[in-house]
Amino acid sequence: MAPDVAPPTRDDVMSVLRGVVDPELGADVVSLGMVPDVVVADDGVVTVTIKLTIGGCPLRADIKKDVESRLGLHPGVADVRIEWGEMTPEERSNVMSTARWIARERAPHTAVPTDCQVVAVASGKGGVGKSSVTANLAVALAARGFRVGVLDADIWGFSMPRLLGISDRMEAERVDGSEKPKIIPNKKQIGPGELEVVSTGFLVDESTALMWRGLMLTKAVEQFLSDVAWGELDYLLIDMPPGTGDVQMGLARLLPRASMLIVTTPARAAQKVAQRAADMAARSFLPVIGVVENMSAFVCDHGETYALFGDGGGDALATAIDAPLIGQVPLEPAVAAGNDDGVPVATGGDGAAAAEFRAIAERLATEIVPPKTDTDVDMAGCSARLLDAVNAAFDD
Repeated sequence: MAPDVAPPTRDDVMSVLRGVVDPELGADVVSLGMVPDVVVADDGVVTVTIKLTIGGCPLRADIKKDVESRLGLHPGVADVRIEWGEMTPEERSNVMSTARWIARERAPHTAVPTDCQVVAVASGKGGVGKSSVTANLAVALAARGFRVGVLDADIWGFSMPRLLGISDRMEAERVDGSEKPKIIPNKKQIGPGELEVVSTGFLVDESTALMWRGLMLTKAVEQFLSDVAWGELDYLLIDMPPGTGDVQMGLARLLPRASMLIVTTPARAAQKVAQRAADMAARSFLPVIGVVENMSAFVCDHGETYALFGDGGGDALATAIDAPLIGQVPLEPAVAAGNDDGVPVATGGDGAAAAEFRAIAERLATEIVPPKTDTDVDMAGCSARLLDAVNAAFDD
């Protein structure tokens, strides 16, 4: 250090550290509250305390290198030392909330209305009836008078056209306020409500195999969110592909305000796999609003109950991820028949499964993700600005 260069101030150091971005959280370490202390000695030695979400964070080396390289170039800094710490559960929760707000504010523009409740219906594996649950909840919500969008994000394994009984091709048209044509969703009236449905199944024949790789899948989802003339929606249900791949990560980036509903079966093996979907949601800062156990016990005409696919999976998953078990849909032939006919049982069926789907929809609409009001939308912006102000105050 040159003798005529004074050591930097604490504020100088914090300003430099705002350029250090946590690669996983996507925001700078100062805004995330990961830098609880900075000490600048008279001899120019800067000691930075950094708290990681977990002690063995694999990105620790990247953060260390970035901190040292940035501060090492600052005039007056003779040496950089880092003291590592691990966040408490409360601190970790606060960081996740902050990261979610930042992601929400920086999210790219989509055509999905800002006052729409977005619910991604996910599972860790295929074959658990996730698409059936999505279709039945969509019609149950529409039957309550809501405007419901359905996005078939299972690009390879699209099934919404058959499940909802819609076969019309999607077309692109010029719409007011847009310089280029927009994709027009297929629409279907359900009682007092309406469905708007988008799927690759409306672009290709049902038997056509889409041999697309990860980038193309992500681009397709991005186009369905940005280049579709979605109308005024109360809800957008997204039928996710199974697993935790490119589409899931793309959705988290494009719609960070989405919530996730996880579908599993009573089998413990399915529960363990579904836990991965919940882990992905946590890593992407998407709140899991609940668990639906599909294909639960079968009740025969004589009243006997048979746990054909085991039992306890839904409860175990809900407990493991600290989310409510909001429904257990019994195994009924009528569900499969309705899916094959394009008339989901929740449309007007009178069996136990139909009643359970309607009960889950009611709970979503009245307790868990009720439709947003104008006040909710205004307060979201106010809350974000308030959070920024609070962070700035603490930084000072």
